[in-house]
Amino acid sequence: MDRDLLAHLPILLSVARRGGFAAAAGELGLSPSAVSHAVRLVEDRLGQPIFARTTRSVALTETGERLLAGIGPALADLTACWEAARHRQGRISGLLRLNVPSLALPLGLTRVMAAMAERFPDVQVEAFINNGLTDIVAEGFDAGVRLGEMIDADMIALRLTPPFDAILVAAPAYIAQHGQPGTLADLAAHRCIGFRQIRAGGLYRWDLVAEGRDVSLAVPSTSIVNDPLAALDLARAGTGIAYLFEPLARADLAAGRLIHLLPESAVTEPGLFLYYPRRSRDAPKLRAFITTARDVLKG
Repeated sequence: MDRDLLAHLPILLSVARRGGFAAAAGELGLSPSAVSHAVRLVEDRLGQPIFARTTRSVALTETGERLLAGIGPALADLTACWEAARHRQGRISGLLRLNVPSLALPLGLTRVMAAMAERFPDVQVEAFINNGLTDIVAEGFDAGVRLGEMIDADMIALRLTPPFDAILVAAPAYIAQHGQPGTLADLAAHRCIGFRQIRAGGLYRWDLVAEGRDVSLAVPSTSIVNDPLAALDLARAGTGIAYLFEPLARADLAAGRLIHLLPESAVTEPGLFLYYPRRSRDAPKLRAFITTARDVLKG
């Protein structure tokens, strides 16, 4: 491989991650023409297209997918070695990229990021919001945050939050107009706020407890979102009944803006975990984040 192509490989990863040349240019601080030139140079040397381009989108070709699947981990290893060398000189710096669901921020990640900015000002922490599932290694992330049950077994996982309940809530205005369900079966006659699954595309079936049994319930959804924080807003507005993690609704429940419905139906989820590949465990910026998270969230 030509050595002069090495500098262009992070550009390829950015285009794939961001889904376009302009977005990659913004991330890297380059002009779109410079990004396009780098991609074209690599494609010319390779003799095959890496990206399939249309007027609306940029997507990896099969060759591009195979190439970047190998490049991503290799560049991550090089970055870790570089940062380890800098750390030995007494300085922790660099970009720490996290792939996280939107609910992670109000459940504690915001406080951790604020503490990181104070303790390690040379470390940039990027929280890339993604409510679906992704391959953090292939996509160039240092770590991710997800529910414990969603993490692959080959990842190292560290608990960020205690377990919490998934509950049903609605605004007093909604209850005043439509009444309060007495059983799970009554939900069929109510307006519910559905959650669209990012990858599968279908509506999420609510995991609940009925007469001591775990059930997976399909509900009539008059409003549909793909972000739990949007479901919370709609519930506050009296749009319908929402299925939410209790910590997200805790302040609204305490203030009376929301009512906890059918509390006996709640199921307990394992909580949020930080996860990362084993080879990244010694990266200084990741260790700094883990230490900070433990200090901030220990209460």
